[in-house]
Amino acid sequence: MKLKLFPLGILFFLLTVCKAQETNSPSFGKGLFDLVGKDSTWSMNVSARMQFLTLATWDNGPDNGWINPEQSFLIRRSRLKFNGFAYSPKLKYKIEFGLSNRDMSGASQFTGNAPRYILDAVVMWNFYGNFEFWMGQTKLPGNIERVISSGNLQQVDRSLLNRRFNIDRDLGIQLRHHFYLSNDFLIREKLAVSMGEGRNVVTGNLGGYQHTARLELLPFGKFKNGGDYKAVDLNREETPKLLLAVTFDNNQDAVKTRSNLGSYMANDIGFYQTDINTIFVDAMFKYNGFSFMGEYANRTADDPIAKNSDGTLTGDEVQVGSGLNLQSGYLFKNNLEISGRFTNIHLDEDITGKNPENQYTLGLSKYIVGHKLKVQTDVSYLSIDGGTDELMGRLQVEVHF
Repeated sequence: MKLKLFPLGILFFLLTVCKAQETNSPSFGKGLFDLVGKDSTWSMNVSARMQFLTLATWDNGPDNGWINPEQSFLIRRSRLKFNGFAYSPKLKYKIEFGLSNRDMSGASQFTGNAPRYILDAVVMWNFYGNFEFWMGQTKLPGNIERVISSGNLQQVDRSLLNRRFNIDRDLGIQLRHHFYLSNDFLIREKLAVSMGEGRNVVTGNLGGYQHTARLELLPFGKFKNGGDYKAVDLNREETPKLLLAVTFDNNQDAVKTRSNLGSYMANDIGFYQTDINTIFVDAMFKYNGFSFMGEYANRTADDPIAKNSDGTLTGDEVQVGSGLNLQSGYLFKNNLEISGRFTNIHLDEDITGKNPENQYTLGLSKYIVGHKLKVQTDVSYLSIDGGTDELMGRLQVEVHF
């Protein structure tokens, strides 16, 4: 019963705070309201967003006919976000709750059998110069597509590469730094040490720790309005802008099939453990309405086949392999964009039993108020070697206050 009252508790908190403080209502897309303490020692911006998704899929049957149609309507995401500073502008924070069923799914004994409401709960301290220290639960500095907010995507949702290889959110600490090699050449370094078992885990560390390092090069300087971590060139960069990055992630004694994601690899003495390494190489380019994003991912494991103490197989295996994702789009002056995406997934067939996959996606988006109010649709064709090909059509509306 207490869990069911959680969303009502959030609403009550918002109404109480609003009544207690003077509010400043921003323009659409910049939050529901801003709060500032009377002595200016804290601030809070509160925002909410929703995604409504319509989905239809078909299988490729005999004589290339499309069979087994399935349709669904879904609240893909429904979220509340809070961010601001505490005591000093150098000490920032972010809290984000996921309230849709998809956001909360994954409850287990490892999350206290509770819905996974919390997406982000992190403090960010600019303690010296260009150094920032982060602590809490948030996204790890992984592939660019994952770190881009789901509200700032170019197509309806992220690619198969992200679904198979991303390292998502985790609990731990991060150290971030940036400097200029020349007037325009910006370099950013990001390091993280985390639990290695994903978000909202309350049972302690079952395996070893996860270590993540990311290096980003921006040879032509910063993108406008943080555009390197937003899909689509809504700012219409007047000069070419480029981001090149590489990430290395090592999850020591990992107990899940996809590093800190996937299913737990249980065996007769508890959990099977193995070191899992993931490498990402990605790029973002924007110029005058044109955008391009490319990603390569590779996952390996010391011993990817899970075993019991006597050497017999448990039936689990680490999802080792590689993936490539390439996507591009052009934004017309009326803020209508056409985009295309190609994704190749090649997991190790001998270990995972999965066949190579190629997915081709054509997207159309209308940005009414940037990413804050938009309508997106796309059509994808999934080709599976030796398997059943699939066709998918999607339509999604995003509203972000």
